[in-house]
Amino acid sequence: MKDIMIMNVKKIAFGAAVVFFAGLASAQTLQDGINSIDSDKFAQAKTNFTDMVTKAPTAENYFYLGNTYLKQGEPDYAKAIESFNKGLAADNKSYLNKIGLATVKLGKGDKSAVAEIQKIVTDSREKDAEVLFRAAEALTLFEKNSAPDLAIQFLTKAIEKAEKKGVPAHYYYTLGDAYRLKRVPGDAMSAYDKALPLAKNKASVYTRMATLWMAAQQWQQAKQSIDKAIGVDATYAPAYKALASYDIRYQENAKATQDLINYTKYADEDPYTQLEIAKLYFTNEDYANSKTVLDKIFDKIEDPIKFKLRAYQSYADGNYAEAKQNMDTFVSQAEKTRIQPADQGLQGLIAAGLAKTETDAAKKTALTTEAQQKIAIAKAAKDETMKWDIELANIAGGGASQAEAEKGPTTPEIEALKKKVAANKEDSDSLFKLATAYQDVKNWNGAVLTWQKMSALLPDWAPAYYSQGYSYQQAGNNDAAKLAYEKFISTVKPADAEANKQTLAYAYFAVAYMNKDSDLAKAKDYVAKSLQLDPTYQDAVKLNAEINK
Repeated sequence: MKDIMIMNVKKIAFGAAVVFFAGLASAQTLQDGINSIDSDKFAQAKTNFTDMVTKAPTAENYFYLGNTYLKQGEPDYAKAIESFNKGLAADNKSYLNKIGLATVKLGKGDKSAVAEIQKIVTDSREKDAEVLFRAAEALTLFEKNSAPDLAIQFLTKAIEKAEKKGVPAHYYYTLGDAYRLKRVPGDAMSAYDKALPLAKNKASVYTRMATLWMAAQQWQQAKQSIDKAIGVDATYAPAYKALASYDIRYQENAKATQDLINYTKYADEDPYTQLEIAKLYFTNEDYANSKTVLDKIFDKIEDPIKFKLRAYQSYADGNYAEAKQNMDTFVSQAEKTRIQPADQGLQGLIAAGLAKTETDAAKKTALTTEAQQKIAIAKAAKDETMKWDIELANIAGGGASQAEAEKGPTTPEIEALKKKVAANKEDSDSLFKLATAYQDVKNWNGAVLTWQKMSALLPDWAPAYYSQGYSYQQAGNNDAAKLAYEKFISTVKPADAEANKQTLAYAYFAVAYMNKDSDLAKAKDYVAKSLQLDPTYQDAVKLNAEINK
């Protein structure tokens, strides 16, 4: 369950504010709040801005407090609205608080807020760089409801206006954020490069560079940038979140757990930050720690997202009834715009899990139909939060897990190779040897997981998918085996077909054999393809005769 979308590492806290020179002490306090947000210390930032509001209840101070609630991992829209409305009560012309309220609409999925933000900027006559900056920041804050072109336009003007006094670093790195949303990585990196010499804490910029490299699948450069971030500031929490994402990518569970411990140490105890940590533990398949963290903060969080995370935890434990109860609570409490295709996909998987043990024939049929319909919604949306077909196959036949692999047979060679792979995640030779060694001792769970790591490292190397299929098949999980063999067939390049003739023949035969009772047309088609590749393959000859009587 490596690709859970809601578990994806959230944006590094983007943006900061121009200092208003309302007295040196106030300016310093504002900068402290900005630094806290950038370091994922949201509780500290809220305390900071609340103190500022108490001392000076200005429209600007209310805006900064409200904006903190939008920047945390899961926005608290109610608290943000409350603060922005107080800001407008203090100054009914406050462009910043108007932008704040429009940002809430945008976060909730109302894209008319883009035009609203544009009008606010027009009404301001574009005189204030801070208004331009905050408008741009709002347009980059929510990836699915962003307007990067308009953000770039506003940021370019903000940078021009700020040039006399010196452009703040966050103008440039927010420009980088806009370009990455537009999927122009070269311009994004150029903007980050401009931010670097201006930034007081260069770890902030290096971490953004790292997450940009990750988005581009350039893992070596990502790791170098993370190392630079930690090198200049070993207490910068978001760098450890990025490192956890990197280690999760390579299924380095133990290392990722240590990264999250460090992130927890350097971020703060804000419940919503802890919620992000619970999500990350889940993504790392560290379900025990994920549950511990969520249990600690569950009653402190009003956001119904907590029920969704608990549903994922229950699903991972195979407790489908509890997962359904939590998912139903999330759907009933969350705004409809927050229900994602992935949520319906999860509901489908839960229904499939419930169907497996349902004894009433009518209920079983209804659950199976629900599973198919809801997973189809996620797949139609091209949602990759989870590997839907693999998850279904694992529900049907029991999936490979690290815990099961650890319980399985081992040898001194396997233990030595595990250490080599842990030391160098890109050592494909050691991965190959480890997977083969697992197969030799019939530790099929270990073999499946290791071949999956090989596929993650070399996604175009077809033999890894064939070996996954073989290992799944030996483990008795034919549904997962079919999917892996199909992936092997589709990954073999035409130029390599001759060299892979025998394995292709077997893969086609295996899929045909596994489909003979459920999809006869496909079985006939695939066995014919197997015989076309190898007319002397006796198992295929027999199967062909059997299904074409």
